[in-house]
Order: sequence, then C-alpha cells, then structure tokens
Amino acid sequence: MLPSSRSLLAPTPLPAMGGPPPPPHLPNRGGHPLARPPACRAVTRVALAPSLSAAAATAASSSPPANKKKVLVPIAMGTEEMEAVILAGVLRRAGADVTLASVEDGLEVEASCGSRIVADKPIADCADKVFDLVALPGGMPGSVRLRDSEILQRITVRQAEEKRLYGAICAAPAVVLMPWGLHKRKKITCHPSFIEDLPTFRAVESNVQVSGELTTSRGPGTSFQFALSFVEQLFGPCTAEDMDTTLMTDVDDNLERSIEVNEIEWSSDHNPHVLIPIANGSEEMEIIMLANVLRRAKVNVVLASVEKSRSILGSQRMRIVADKSILDASALKYDLIILPGGPSGAERLHKSRVLKKLLKEQKQTGRMYGGICSSPMILQKQGLLQDKSVTAHPSIVDQLTCDVIDRSKVVIDGNLITGMGLGTVIDFSLAIIKKFFGHGRAKGVANGMVFDYPKS
Repeated sequence: MLPSSRSLLAPTPLPAMGGPPPPPHLPNRGGHPLARPPACRAVTRVALAPSLSAAAATAASSSPPANKKKVLVPIAMGTEEMEAVILAGVLRRAGADVTLASVEDGLEVEASCGSRIVADKPIADCADKVFDLVALPGGMPGSVRLRDSEILQRITVRQAEEKRLYGAICAAPAVVLMPWGLHKRKKITCHPSFIEDLPTFRAVESNVQVSGELTTSRGPGTSFQFALSFVEQLFGPCTAEDMDTTLMTDVDDNLERSIEVNEIEWSSDHNPHVLIPIANGSEEMEIIMLANVLRRAKVNVVLASVEKSRSILGSQRMRIVADKSILDASALKYDLIILPGGPSGAERLHKSRVLKKLLKEQKQTGRMYGGICSSPMILQKQGLLQDKSVTAHPSIVDQLTCDVIDRSKVVIDGNLITGMGLGTVIDFSLAIIKKFFGHGRAKGVANGMVFDYPKS
C-alpha cells in the first residue's frame, strides 16, 4: 500500500559533487542526452533584460496563437511550491499557455513549505480541455490530494491514452501515477524517499527520465531540468537551449558557487528571521525558491507585500499571497532582508518608504541584507552598496558603480549577500543557510531537494 503522507524535508544521502552542478542534459524520448544542433542560436547573456522574458516573447511571437501549446499544472494543499512555480514559470517564458488548476474547493492553496499560491482555475473547468502537456508537481500531502482528484485522474489517463505528453516529479510518480496505472512499460524515476515504491526493473535514478510520452524527475533540485525537458519536447532543442541560457541555469562551470570577502560571522541566538518583501512584478520563481529553501532549514521567513493587498501578481502572471503587509512586518527586527528580482517589481519595492526605512536601519545596525538578479540596482539607489563587492544579473552590472565580481554565482561581503539570477537562487539560499548554521545544515537541505552540493 502506498503511504498517504511522507515528509520530503528530511535529508537524503546522495552522492555529492565537488563543484558546481553541470548544466542539465535534456533527454530525448529514449532517455539519452540530446546533442545540440549547430543551428541553435546562442543568447548573449549580457544583452538579456533582467525580466528574463526575451525568450518567452520570441517563442510566443514565432507561433500563431492558434498553435500555442497548452499546459496543465495542477496544484493542491501541500504541493511542492518550487516544483509547481518553476514548471509554470519556465513554460510560460517559452511561450506555452499554462493553466495552474486547483483540485481543492478554492483557488488559493497553501503549499508544502507554507507559501500560498492562487490557481488560475478550478480543476473542474479543465475537465473537457485538451492539453499538449499535463505536468504534476510533487510534495506531500499534495501528491496524495492530486491522486484523489477524480477529475485530474480522468484528464491524465486520457492524456496518456491519446499519446500526448504527461509527467510527474518528486513524490508524484510513485504516489499518483502508479495507482493510476500510468507507469506501466515505462522507465520512471522519483524522489529518493519513494524510489523503493517503484517497480525495481523500471526504476532509474537519473535526474530526468523521458520514456515515450512520460517524463519523470526526482525533486525540487531537478525542477529546472524537468521543465527544460518539456520545453525541448514542446518547442524543440533550440528554444530549450535559449531558455537554459536565459534562466542562467547553464552558467559557466568555472564559476565559483560562492565567494566571500570581508568575512564576518552571521550569528544568532534564535532561528534567524528573514524578510522577503514582494510586489507586483516581482519574480515569483525567486520568491518561492528563496522562501522554500530557507524554510527547509527552519528559518523563519516572512513574505511581506508592499502593495495595498497582500496578494501580488508576479512577473509571469502567478499570484502569491504574502504573509503580511510591509507595514505589519516592519514591527519586527530581521536578521536578514532579501530583495527578489524582476525589474518592475524591484522598482515598486524601491518606492516603498517603509521598506526603505527598514533597509537603512538594517545597514546602520550591522544586520544582514541583500538582493538577487536585478535588485542590487535598488540597493545601489538607496546607498547600500558603497565600498561593497557584489554580483548581479549581467544586464545590470554596467550600471553598478561598486566592485562587481563576475566569477561567482553568489558574493558575500560582510553583512551583504548578492546573487546573479534565477538559476543561482538555490545556491544563493544555501549560502545563507551555511552562513547561519554551517555547511552540514546546507548539505542536508540540498540532499533533501536532490540538489548537487559539495561534501565539504
């Protein structure tokens, strides 16, 4: 009998790599890496807009609206939010028409690590629709709740019977697809905590496994590879390669994971309190990854909206509900304040007087602060980068007047931490965990997500 619940937060011993993880190899329909055809054009990273939406605009404009690929990503209470948001975000950038559908009674769901996401539609509205892809995120008890949705089961079974693409990640291959019989005669992978539930002769341990119309993957740390595999299957290898570069998931292997200058100890006599302010236009993948990874390490994370409503609409049209308003959040002191990217969102954060005051106090009192992607530009405008070394999204580095270190995904300078962009957010989050708790805690969190991280 399959378990009805199981925690995916506990560390799972996995082989560790000695350096940064390699860029994802996108498998073909037989599960082997696809060679890139020479005709694929390269995206020049320094020319990318910080919104990271150029590839999406290109893909969307290259196909007639009638041919736009339709994708269903169902979500439930307890869904792994990083997997759901990365799937939706990457595929929307590639030009797909993605529907986030709730299998619950309402559209708002609380995900496995506490973030609240608002679906586009109830699953009942999707019952008679035809999708090019149905992709199931994992997480517990979210996978069980997806499994128990009769409407979703009918949609996904029909998808498989009609030889259209479908897939699942993390717990979902074992908890959802197996009871529905959609794993038969397929090679399949899943989170290491569930691998023993799979048929021994069909189970594989690759990060992404493509077997006919079915694609499976292992966990939050393989979500970008999982999503990019679908981009390749729906739009072709050239679009997948462009997206890989745009998302910065293919950053040079020679880059350091993290560089630290002017080293100081980040100490706390309690579980650290971290504030992540968010706004309309903020990059939702960065928000969700930051909150998710830090909460796995038992960090107290507060998402605070600078808008009139606690509900914000991110850069890829996903709605996230903050824990508090920025005014309510300002009553507390934080060990660290982190600004997510997304250029329009970052500008709205910059206009918040409450946040500006919080950041000023953060620096004056020697507490930690930072930003990722395009948000270091906002820190500069507020005078918070003087005499500091940083990294940032390549599209804005020429506008920064401080020292920019371009050979590392993450730069820590005393009480300031900065990161390059989307594909480096997990490394950025793990660097924070390492500073507060040490390497062992960071390694444990990385293992639980199935994310390659050095042993020492």
